[in-house]
Amino acid sequence: MFARLRSDIQCILDRDPAARSTWEVITCYPGLHAVWLHRPAHWCWGHGLKWLGRFISHFARWFTGIEIHPGAKIGERVFFDHAMGVVVGETAEIGDGCTIYQGVTLGGTSLYKGAKRHPTLGKDVVVSAGAKVLGGFEVGDGAKIGSNAVVIKPVPAGATAVGIPARIIPSKEGQSADVTEEAKPKPKFTAYGITQEDDPLSQAMRGLIDNAASQEHQITLLWQAIEKLSVLQKTQDCVPCDAALKEQFEASKLNELVGK
Repeated sequence: MFARLRSDIQCILDRDPAARSTWEVITCYPGLHAVWLHRPAHWCWGHGLKWLGRFISHFARWFTGIEIHPGAKIGERVFFDHAMGVVVGETAEIGDGCTIYQGVTLGGTSLYKGAKRHPTLGKDVVVSAGAKVLGGFEVGDGAKIGSNAVVIKPVPAGATAVGIPARIIPSKEGQSADVTEEAKPKPKFTAYGITQEDDPLSQAMRGLIDNAASQEHQITLLWQAIEKLSVLQKTQDCVPCDAALKEQFEASKLNELVGK
């Protein structure tokens, strides 16, 4: 038991640069208090003491601002960072080493009792501020959920989900898509699900812009070739007055509007 308590404290010291001492973590971190209060609540829930489990979770919600249903399953080294307004549903499962920020909801979309209504987070998942993960699906190990994302479908291991509804940025060569370079032999913790890659919708828009620019370039080359042939043949009617002999598609400006 004491080893688990020490690991709870150490995971905060490892992931939060603002944590200065063990005493500060024990006394001033509501996320730690929420985890510690959830354990007796979960024990009561699993041993038929439903009301007592709910009462402990209700007290924890008042004391910490974090609402965790006593039926939820939470692994080891889970860190609720800041975490005011976090809601974790009854059938939710949070794997070892996960980090959850403020305003997160692990919610359900089904109203059937006894069904798996809430998500399952794998190991080392980061759920960023304001994100909503809704449904009884799985979020793979090492995945990242971006801030304010609304996730309604499974997220593969190592991928990052961003946007509303969330779009998936897959990992490359088995590595996470986050901004921090991997520190060998152990990956370095990264917060808030920030990625180096563009949003998938932005990538699609850039592809369409590039394709349109390429097509205009090809059409311009064709009209220029026809103009040269008409000059050689001394025929002026081959080239319409509205033919695009110069490229006017401003791809660079459109790419700037799309942004990163």
